[in-house]
Amino acid sequence: MFDLPALGPFWVYLSASPLLGLTMTLCAYLAAQWVFKRSKGSPLANPVAIAIALLAAVLWLSGMSYQRYFAGAQFVHFLLGPATVALAVPLVRQLPRLRQAFLPLAAALVAGCVTAIVSAVGVALLLGATPELAYTLGPKSATSPIAMAISERLGGIPALTATMVVGTGVFGAVVAKYVFQPLRIRSHAARGFALGLASHGVGTARAFQLSAEMGAFAGLAMGLNGALTALVAPWLVPLVVGWMG
Repeated sequence: MFDLPALGPFWVYLSASPLLGLTMTLCAYLAAQWVFKRSKGSPLANPVAIAIALLAAVLWLSGMSYQRYFAGAQFVHFLLGPATVALAVPLVRQLPRLRQAFLPLAAALVAGCVTAIVSAVGVALLLGATPELAYTLGPKSATSPIAMAISERLGGIPALTATMVVGTGVFGAVVAKYVFQPLRIRSHAARGFALGLASHGVGTARAFQLSAEMGAFAGLAMGLNGALTALVAPWLVPLVVGWMG
């Protein structure tokens, strides 16, 4: 049997190592992937959500600070940049279809971007949220770096914005299937574009699990929505807050 008190010094030694955060992240995601595969790819067993829950539980039970954990896990954070750039590869392969669907995609992009911002801010204000919280929620459907920068510029809380971005992505990836089926949306291009637009990186990852075509359109939507949100949100969010406030 393990002598749990004797593991204390060993844990103190491990927690000081920057590799611990990276190891914890990889182990949590591998465990989440195992659950996802055992569930036969059910969207309810989203690997990102499970990995986040596992890591949060470990940090809480061990008393490790997020700063110490991130010191080791920041290598994974660094890989977000190359991973985003790599989305250009499936996009190039779908270039003929992208050209054919330019007008419908452009209309969907504008509608989705404006709806995401106005609905988040409007619902928050109707429920009694402060302007600061409304500014925090406004850019939630953009990818994290863009959303946090917009939130900070508007006077929101960037850390809370990042949390809302992750929550939005996970929620979209989980419920998308149950929205598309009743609406009889079968096109992988349409599904992918909607996922990437509403659920950014997490939705795009889910789209790639289903098909390369869906993933390509999701990556396109994620990038375009991030750029459009950066242009629109700084004036649209204060406009909605002023009108409803």
